[in-house]
Amino acid sequence: MTRIVRWYGSGPLHLLVLIASFALTGYAMLRLFSVQPWEAAIWFVGAAILHDLILLPLYSLADLSALSVLRHRAADGPRVPWINHLRVPVFLSGLLLLVWFPLVLRLAVPYPGDTALSDSVYLGRWLAITGMLFAASAVAFAMRLRRLRRAGRSDKNRPAAGHGAAP
Repeated sequence: MTRIVRWYGSGPLHLLVLIASFALTGYAMLRLFSVQPWEAAIWFVGAAILHDLILLPLYSLADLSALSVLRHRAADGPRVPWINHLRVPVFLSGLLLLVWFPLVLRLAVPYPGDTALSDSVYLGRWLAITGMLFAASAVAFAMRLRRLRRAGRSDKNRPAAGHGAAP
């Protein structure tokens, strides 16, 4: 076991999951390329170019801006890493918008036969989901902050080592 961890860098379960995900991705690519090879190739190249040349600089700039604007911290308060509580809902909301943007922005022909919904409901639902994601993240952050403050208070109530307390 230690030889695998030393050679691979993680446990055998991680390696097994990685191999399974590559196998599933390979299977999906084979199926996709067997049906529409040119369309799939154009989509992959376009997605890579869109991500690397446009989206990556934009969300890197947004992340750096959020870090610089929201960097203020109280010196006496507990330090909780907050940035991922902002990144996760932004990522999930952006992913939902990326998948459903034609319907959210009313750019697509509505699908009344498939969904029985008008195109006016998608924007409100995406905004509601986005709000719930940020609310859940804020609650998780508050719980983490509260737990850290409680742990800090209980550490202050314990006598320090060397003042007659047992080690």
